[in-house]
Parts: sequence; C-alpha cells; structure tokens
Amino acid sequence: MMNRIVTLFLVVFFFFLQYGCADFETVIRDEVPDRPTVLTRELADLYREVAGASPLVRSLDGYADITIKTPRRKERVYCNIQLVRYRESRMIVSAGLLGWPVADLYFGKDSLYVHDMLNNRLLAGRNSEENLEKILGVPSGYRLLSESLLGLVNLDEAVEDVSSVKKGEGRVLYVFEKNRIRKEMVIDSENRTLTSLVIRNGPGELSTTLYFRNFKPYRLENKVMLIPQQIEMVLSRTGDLQENAYRLLIDYDKRVINPEALSIKFARPRNARLINFDDIGVLPWL
Repeated sequence: MMNRIVTLFLVVFFFFLQYGCADFETVIRDEVPDRPTVLTRELADLYREVAGASPLVRSLDGYADITIKTPRRKERVYCNIQLVRYRESRMIVSAGLLGWPVADLYFGKDSLYVHDMLNNRLLAGRNSEENLEKILGVPSGYRLLSESLLGLVNLDEAVEDVSSVKKGEGRVLYVFEKNRIRKEMVIDSENRTLTSLVIRNGPGELSTTLYFRNFKPYRLENKVMLIPQQIEMVLSRTGDLQENAYRLLIDYDKRVINPEALSIKFARPRNARLINFDDIGVLPWL
C-alpha cells in the first residue's frame, strides 16, 4: 500500500490514521467594515505605513503546525520552515508521536523537489500551481504561498488607486479594482496591521482569502513591528468558504525573523528513485 503513495501528504495521512488527527482549527473572523467614507490624509497614511512594513521581513527560520483541509481530507503536520522572500524556501515535515521527519521539500524559483524519506523517493518538477496542489492539496501559486508563510504580504497597490474605503470598529477596508481583479484589505487602525486580504478574480474564478491573527512584536531595523503568528489561507472557486474551500492554516510555534547568514541548501539524496512531478495526475484523495 505504501509503495503506491505518490505524494508526501498521503504518507502523512496514514500516520494520522494510526495516531489520530486533530480537528481543523480556524481563526476567529472579524466583521468587515461597512460604513462608506472618504480617503482622508490620515487613512492614506495608515495604508502607506502598513504597506511599507512587508519589505522589512526578508527571511525566516521557524517551526509551525500546518493544517490542511480540502473538500475530502484534513491533515496536520509539524514543519521546520526556512524561507527567503522572492527566492527559495525549504520545509522539513515531521509526523507521528515521535516527530520523525518524513519529507524534505525544497521550493526554488522554477524547481520543486520533495524527498519522501519513508520510501527513499525524490519527486521533482516545476514550481507551478499545479504541482503545489499535488503536494499540499491547495491550488496556490508559490509567491502567494511564500508571502503567507512570511506573515506579511506585499501590498503593491498605490493608495491613490483605491476604489472605495469603508470604516468599522477600529478597522478600515480598502478596496482596489483593476483588470477585473478586486482586492479587499482590512487594516487594524489601532495596531497598524493587515488583518485580512481578499483577492477576487471574477465570477466563477478562484478567490483567495488570507487572515492574520495573534500578532507578536519583533524589532526590525530599529522599529518594533507586529507580525502574525497565525496565518490562514482559504481558496474557493464557488464562493463557499466553508464546505467547498481549500484551507491552509499556519500556526508558528517559534521563529526567527531575518536570521543572519541564512543559507537554504537542498542536497539531492543518493540512490533515491526519481519521479517526475509533471507526469503525476491529481490524486483522488485531494
């Protein structure tokens, strides 16, 4: 049976059948601001301050519980995560009561490697949305996934291009619309943090929602910044964020932001059987 496993997380699934699998934990939702307002200088400065914070987080080295839920499965693993923004990342996945490493994942700009340690196999292919979905069960591009792991996503939109602004209890909603793509950003006006980001690609297309919670202070470049310990990504093509959604919950146990001399290296295992990711279809369990 184990020899027919062709992705990492199917291996992990059998571990959890033996040791038990925790229920999927979701973060608490906040109400979206609903009172229309004008873009004042104060609200423009708030957006610029939050948007200017993300480039300060350039890399991380940490440990996190990662929970994945698809319409058919839910899994939970513990990972050591190393990541450099705009470059590569690595995840060493552990499972079971003893926390044994079961897989080593390397994400390059164009390449993707997964070492299935239990069966000494190396899965290799392009770093594409299709191949990421084969591993994680979540149809996300690498840039969005990596920025979600960092906790601070890039807000590329200029505040002058905002389509509408709404206020609520301690929060401000900024809406940007361009080329049929709509982005909704909710910012905590007191803590000066991004608490949610929604990206809509049009009717029937994939929509992405990111939630950021449990902020902790970090000192970066002589500034104290609040960075979320918990990040949730929800993807849906139907608009249903409950039953038919793909969900990825990242909950950091500990991490170092911008560690000195972080070097991410992946040594291809010797004598491992090579499997081409591009030749593998979508598995029925996803």
